[in-house]
Amino acid sequence: MKRAHRPMKDNRHEGELFRRRAVAAFALALLGILGLGARFYWLQVLRHDDYSARADSNRISMRHIAPSRGLIYDRNGVLLAENVAAFRLEVVPERVADMPAMLDELGRVVALDQEDIQRFNTLRKSRRSYMSVPLRMKLAEEEIARFSVERWRFPGVDVVPYLTRSYPLGKDFGHVIGYVGRLDTDDLARVDAARYDGTTHIGKTGIERYYEDLLHGEPGYDLVEVNANRRPLRTLERTPPTPGKNLYLSIDARLQRAAEEAFGGATGALVAIDPRNGEVLALVSVPGFDPNLFVNGISRTDYQLLLNAPDRPLFNRALIGTFEPGSTIKPFMALAGLELGIRKRSDTVFSSGEFYIPGQPRAYRDWRHGGHGRVDVVEALAQSVNTYFYSLALDLGIDRMSQYLGQFGFGAPTGIDLAGEGRGILPSREWKRGAQSQPWFPGETVIAGIGQGYWTTTPIQLAHATATLAARGVARRPHLLRAVQDGFNAPIVEVEQPPAAASLIRDPANWALVEQGMVAVVNGPTGTARRVGADAPYVIAGKTGTAQRFSRTESNEQALSALDARQKYKALFIAYAPVEEPRIALGLVLEFAASGSGDAAPLARRVLDAWFAAAAAPAQPSGAAAP
Repeated sequence: MKRAHRPMKDNRHEGELFRRRAVAAFALALLGILGLGARFYWLQVLRHDDYSARADSNRISMRHIAPSRGLIYDRNGVLLAENVAAFRLEVVPERVADMPAMLDELGRVVALDQEDIQRFNTLRKSRRSYMSVPLRMKLAEEEIARFSVERWRFPGVDVVPYLTRSYPLGKDFGHVIGYVGRLDTDDLARVDAARYDGTTHIGKTGIERYYEDLLHGEPGYDLVEVNANRRPLRTLERTPPTPGKNLYLSIDARLQRAAEEAFGGATGALVAIDPRNGEVLALVSVPGFDPNLFVNGISRTDYQLLLNAPDRPLFNRALIGTFEPGSTIKPFMALAGLELGIRKRSDTVFSSGEFYIPGQPRAYRDWRHGGHGRVDVVEALAQSVNTYFYSLALDLGIDRMSQYLGQFGFGAPTGIDLAGEGRGILPSREWKRGAQSQPWFPGETVIAGIGQGYWTTTPIQLAHATATLAARGVARRPHLLRAVQDGFNAPIVEVEQPPAAASLIRDPANWALVEQGMVAVVNGPTGTARRVGADAPYVIAGKTGTAQRFSRTESNEQALSALDARQKYKALFIAYAPVEEPRIALGLVLEFAASGSGDAAPLARRVLDAWFAAAAAPAQPSGAAAP
């Protein structure tokens, strides 16, 4: 049998093949090691900070701490706005798997209405998912107890202590201090949102809104180590918040309350100013409202009651209410006539009870039937003689009249440190052409001379103009902020005000004559408010005003005659005292009254008495020492 042939083994070739394979395997292994090393270097060196931060974010939670809001005091240290401890429900959205189901279930433990849920959903859209969002404010003790028992069922929901705003004097200061309310998207659009991390409330109206930047402070934060269930284990680092600044206002709480009481429930407004420096001593709008209702969300029922009330308690009459000034404009008219050379001090006008524009048949009546006889400027002011001012207005003309009176602040905001101030209307050719696209007529000039027609002014404008007159023509911007304190142990620093402008009055003798007429209004034998000044221990300079609420026409004459006097008129009064060195000037309006002399002037006298009594008595501060 023949054997099969075997090929001869080539050891050399096999060895070469093995070496090549070994080198390839080594190269592959080396590349793998190099790849792993590169990846390790990329992860541990180049991206160390990023992945370390990610790991820490799972282990560490940042909790923002809202700053405590600055307090607000009156000029004597009486507390007007404070912070009190309360509890609220907060939710961390990222820890809630099914938000609608959770809210529905939670509502069976703690009462939640649709307004709470709507505000919560709106606010959480503007915040990061890991940030706490307030759901229900100011929990009652029994609600906290119920939730504590059921807390295990609601991961991501917790009861958190916080400071809520409180207004001890309630509605007396509703229109001045304003109120804070819960943050919404509109608020976040007008502020630096980063400053409001952890904050739930912001100033909505009044001083609370105007000085939000000072009152708010700066937020702080806690870095908290948490477990896998996001439960806090320990605090790693704390950066405390910076509290807001404390504010001291020029308002005197005693005078504010006395003015509120003097109105006796009548609707109207009063503003009192120190003519020496522009400090607002009282700013009253009646009726007022309780700002505490708004802090943690006013109920729909309460809001509708305020909104639909016929006496409009939410309407700030002192700041944005506009009224015909009536005869309170006459001192400024008299000064314009003297300063512009249209009238001399010795000039007189005869009042027969009716005034006619030459060549026109229409009669413009004086308030006294049969007139006042021949009067000079002092008696024209004392008796409020319309004929004198009809004649003066016609001789001045609307152009000079509006230009001169505009210097006293009529027709423009005064610049007081409150938002939303009204402008009023200073009648002029330009105003009528822009508002009505019509020319100006002489008859409109005549009635403008007694503060009627198109004229409207706000109580703050009226008080500001009176304060300027009391200061011999030196205008000072009305302001409420008097001093600032950067923390409780810090000094109280008075706010520097802009320097006063030069006097508007060229000849002091003209001013003295007008003041003589205003003194005669209250103290003279023929003055329209002589009963008010009869027993006053100080000398008052003032001017009464009565404005019709309805225009008289032949068609409505009978209907108007059937109305009570208080339904037909608004009453006004301006005053300053003491005459020798004025320390207070005021303007007030009563929306329903018979006359300025019978209603407004006595009210002003009660307010002036309260001011001088308060100035003589030591204040009883409820907070830190006043500046």
